Parts: sequence; C-alpha cells; structure tokens
Amino acid sequence: MPREPHATSLLDDAPEFTRQRPGGTFLVIKGPDRGEQVHLGDKLVTFGSAPHCDLVLSDKTVSRRHVEAFLDGNQTIVRDLGSTNGTYIQGSRFKEIAVGFGAEIKLGKTVVKFLPEEEEVEPVETERDHFGQLYGRDPKMRRLYSLLEDIAPNDATVLIEGETGTGKELIAEEVHNHSRRRDGPFVVFDCGAVPHELLESALFGHVRGSFTGAIQDRKGAFAEAHGGTIFLDEIGELAFDLQPSLLRALDKRSVRRVGSNSYDKIDVRVIAATNRDLREEVAKRAFREDLYYRLAVIRVHLPPLRERGRDIDLLVHRFVEVFGAERGLKPSVEDLHRLRSHNWPGNVRELRNVIERSCVLAKGESLALDDALGGDGIGQPALGIRTDLPFKEAKGQLVELFEREYIVDLMKRHRMNLSAAAREAQIDRKHLRELIRKYGLDPRGDLSRDE
Repeated sequence: MPREPHATSLLDDAPEFTRQRPGGTFLVIKGPDRGEQVHLGDKLVTFGSAPHCDLVLSDKTVSRRHVEAFLDGNQTIVRDLGSTNGTYIQGSRFKEIAVGFGAEIKLGKTVVKFLPEEEEVEPVETERDHFGQLYGRDPKMRRLYSLLEDIAPNDATVLIEGETGTGKELIAEEVHNHSRRRDGPFVVFDCGAVPHELLESALFGHVRGSFTGAIQDRKGAFAEAHGGTIFLDEIGELAFDLQPSLLRALDKRSVRRVGSNSYDKIDVRVIAATNRDLREEVAKRAFREDLYYRLAVIRVHLPPLRERGRDIDLLVHRFVEVFGAERGLKPSVEDLHRLRSHNWPGNVRELRNVIERSCVLAKGESLALDDALGGDGIGQPALGIRTDLPFKEAKGQLVELFEREYIVDLMKRHRMNLSAAAREAQIDRKHLRELIRKYGLDPRGDLSRDE
C-alpha cells in the first residue's frame, strides 16, 4: 500500500529498547516514484534518472545524475551534481549540505526524506540486581542494566519513556555517573515546569536587556551542563513552537542566548524522558518528527512496577534500609504480602513514599503500614471525622484528606498532565503544582528521585 505524502512510519510495535543503525534510508515520499527507497551505508549513493543510479527516479524534472549522498564521520552529506533544476531543502537551493533525520530534499517534482533505520535491541540479562541506585531482579530490569552498561560510556543521545514514578531521572543520573562525563555537571531541566515565555531563556540563556526583567546576563541549562549531561525531563511537554530551537541546538551543538547574535559552543550529552508516547505524538503532529529522531538514538522503555511484581520485596527491603535501618525496622511477611497485592499506579515513587511514611510513623521494630496506607487502601485513608482531636486539628486533617484524594484522582485522569488538570479543576497551575508537591505526588519534583 503506498504511503501518504510526507507520512513516514516508525517501528510498528514498541519494543523495550531500540537504537538507530549507522547511516539511514532515503525514502521517496512525493512524486511518481513514491515508496522507492535506498539505504545509505559506508558507500556513496546517487539519485537520478539514469539507470545506473542507486535510486532511479522516473521524474522527468530530475537530472540523470542529480545528487549524491555519503557519510562523513557522523554527518550525512548530500551534494548536488550540477543538476539542471537544482536541489532544495526548505525552499533553499544548495550545492552541498549536511542533513539530519527527517530532512526533506526536493529534486525537481520529487521529494525524498532521510530517515533512520531503527532496530530492536535485545541485551543479555545480567546477573546483577542493580545498576547504581536502580534496583530490581525482574528480567526486564536485568536486561536494562546490561544495555545501560553498554551505552553509558559513549555520548549517544537517549530517550527514556515510562509512566510517572518509574525511575526515569534515576536512569539518566546513573548513565551520567557511569560515563566519561561523571566528573562534569548533571543538569535537570523540567520542560513542563517553566512558563512558556521563559523557556527559551531558561534553556539557552539570555543577555542583559534582551527583555523586560533581564537585568544581567544569564547562562541557560545547556551552558550550565557544559562538559556534562543535560536531562530534559518531560520533553513531551515542550511547546511545539520551541521545538525547532532545541533541534538547532542538538544539530549545531551550540546555543544562541536570547538577545545575542552569536552562537556559543556546548559540549553536552543529552538524555530526555517523557511519560507520553512520543511516537503517537509524532503521528498526531504534536511533536516534531525530526526532533524525535534526534532524541531517540537509543530508546529505552521503563516498565511500570505492576509488571515487576517480583521486585516489590527487593525494593521494600531497600527502602526500609534507607529510611529505617538505624531503628532496626524490618517488614513482616504480612507487610510484604499486603504491598505485593497493590497495583501501584504511582510506581516506584509511590512505594518509596509509602515505606518512608511507614518508617517515620513506626513504633518499635514494625512498620506502621496501617497509618501509611490507610484503612481503605494504599494512600487512601478512611474518611472520618476525628472527634478525639481539637477542632482545628481535626478540620485540618479532613481538608488534607479531601485535597489529596481530589488531586490524586484529578492527576490520574489526566495522566499527570499538569496543564490539562489545572484547566479542568479551574485552579492556577502553580497552585496545583504546590498541592502535588505537598502530598508527595509530584511527577517531576524532588520529593523522590524515582521517576
């Protein structure tokens, strides 16, 4: 079945781990030869109407030997071979240009897109039950450790996908800690937490006087991460109109501060994370296809805790050791059975928060699970008015219970999308974030690092 013009496809399914192969594929997406393609590897390839070309085009506006493409180190170079009608990218004619994945090249009436070739990665399970501070014995996790061990030493860009609370930031930090950049900075930038009008400045910096309130020069997150790693958290929240600026920074390895006319070179490794399905966002044209390709050189899907049931015991013991070792606390068989039976919609972060509360509230050597979990389930205390408490304190507890239950349900229904949740609740986005932080539910905050 022929593809629709300008529509390209990613891998049909969503395997746990994928990587982009060296080189790529030139695919005809518009013109009489739509659907034809040629792979670019170590050898140069040519496009034209001559039968000896690697990609033979029947378009009569294409010259016999129109263009050639080849790899030059990490760059893909496209060179016009003196064609009659010229070769264009984004409406501009060129003689020779370096192109990135997603680039569309116009030859006569034909449009060719350069795409990566993604392949599924199947790492061997390691025998270890952790990678740095990332713990788990499940086979999915042990395969993940093996992959992280392989990719950490190089500078490949990594995209981490997974539900809120699964440990995405922790993976990014451990990749940094196991890389040659470990002595450099690790900078976390939350793409969903900065107001739209300040995003460009926060990412790339600004010069004094560039806008109202810019009273002095400021470094952006990329400059602060120079020599180290920048972690772009919740990359799916980045406004569409700002995505081209990020794409240019990744392509050029340089940034231009707001109000400046020059670019500053940056030496950073980029790791991005999202709780969205970016492939679906690309299909809906809500996320730039070319930016997705730059980010997903290595793509990692982190499984939710409900798919790692055998890891509950290990994680519980680990968190008890962190929060209650000095007091000799330990979980009982009944505690472990109770914790295993929960679905954990908040994933590892939710489990960590429950264990921390259990340790804080514990008396003697037993965990205070009843206090931490509540009578009606995990994180859902039974609704009741405490007449044995002073009026003000009882009222405060009831208000907190209402706020927590309301916020938990609101955020679940909106899949932790802060803007959509704030619109439905008709409350200020900043106030909603404060409530989320207050109750330890923040998908991007610093109450827990297990995202």
